[in-house]
Amino acid sequence: MLADILITILLIASTFYLTIVLLRFLLQLARADFYNPISQFVVKATNPLLRPLRRFIPGWGGIDGAALVLAVIIQAITFFLILVALNSSIPAINPLTLLSWAILNVLDLIVKIYFWSVIAVVVVSWIAPQSGHPAIQLVAQITEPVMRPVRNVMPSMGGLDLSPIIVFLILNVISVVIDHMKVAAGMGSIVGM
Repeated sequence: MLADILITILLIASTFYLTIVLLRFLLQLARADFYNPISQFVVKATNPLLRPLRRFIPGWGGIDGAALVLAVIIQAITFFLILVALNSSIPAINPLTLLSWAILNVLDLIVKIYFWSVIAVVVVSWIAPQSGHPAIQLVAQITEPVMRPVRNVMPSMGGLDLSPIIVFLILNVISVVIDHMKVAAGMGSIVGM
C-alpha cells in the first residue's frame, strides 16, 4: 500500500512538472507570446533546470533541445523510481530500455497536450470566440503549428473550420501508434502506463 501511495504521488508530481517543461518546448516551437503571464510562469518554473542544460544542448531552428532532453531525463528518473518502489530495491534494467520508455511517454504526453489544447480551442470558439484571456490566447498559439498545415490543405467550407476533426484523427492515430510501441517496449506490463 505504501508503494502504491508513493508511486501515485511520484506520478502526479512528475507529470505536472513534465507538462510544464513540455509546454515550454511547445511555446517556443509555436513562437508563442512569452510576455503572456502564463508563459512567464512556465519560463520561471523551468529555468532552474534548463539553464544548466542549455550550456551543453543548444536549440536547433526554433526547437528547444534542452527542454526535450530535460523532459526525457525527468521521465526516465520517474520510471526508475517507480521500479525501485515496486521492487523495493534497485532494479537491474537496461538503461536503453529506460530511455526508450521515457521517450515514448514524453511523445505520448506531447500528443495529449495537443489533443486537449485543440479541444479547448474548439470549445472556446463556440462559447467565447472574442475572448482575450491570456490562457485562451496561449492555447490557440500552441495549437497553431498543428492546425495550420491542415487548414492550408482543406478547402474553405464557408466559415466552418473542419480542420480540428482532421487534427483529432491524426492525433488519435499517432496515439495508437505510440501505445503499440509502448507495448512492444514492454512498458505496459511493468509500469502499468
